[in-house]
Amino acid sequence: MAPKAMSIRLPEEQAVELAAVARTDEMPVSEAVRQAIENHIAARRADKDFQKRLKKRLAEDREVLERLAK
Repeated sequence: MAPKAMSIRLPEEQAVELAAVARTDEMPVSEAVRQAIENHIAARRADKDFQKRLKKRLAEDREVLERLAK
């Protein structure tokens, strides 16, 4: 899958701290953001409550899509 460009808006203090973390880890800010997102997604996958809500959402979405397909 091709990379997708995205923009985010951060409070100034958070942006400055993120830049400092990235510099200290000797990586671009974009890589630090990608790692943070990867860690967040991994945590959500491991969270049983999130998985329960996700399955509920899938069922609700499936119902709507099936109605629209008729």
